[in-house]
Amino acid sequence: MDAVVEFRTDDGAVVAVEAVTEGRPGSRLVARDGTVQAARTFEGALEGVRAAASSALRVFRDGELRPDGVEIEFGVKMSAETGAIIAKGTAEGHLVVRLTWSPSPTS
Repeated sequence: MDAVVEFRTDDGAVVAVEAVTEGRPGSRLVARDGTVQAARTFEGALEGVRAAASSALRVFRDGELRPDGVEIEFGVKMSAETGAIIAKGTAEGHLVVRLTWSPSPTS
């Protein structure tokens, strides 16, 4: 099992997350009870993923395809130092995009 990281939310609640361990040479987070306090709030850790989702939505909504619905799925891993990381689901990465169109009413 990877480390358990505790993130605080902006309203003070604690969210415990099983987190990835970062493979940085020469550094390692250590806690006696196996729990590490995150360097950021939960919301702060997810900010990069929120920005990535917003950018992806803008690309698909504002492009020439003009779908009626856009669904974007990111695999996310949490880290005590880095925060949220878009997870690698395959060799290329993990991002699922679903575009939907409703049939136009016939006149």
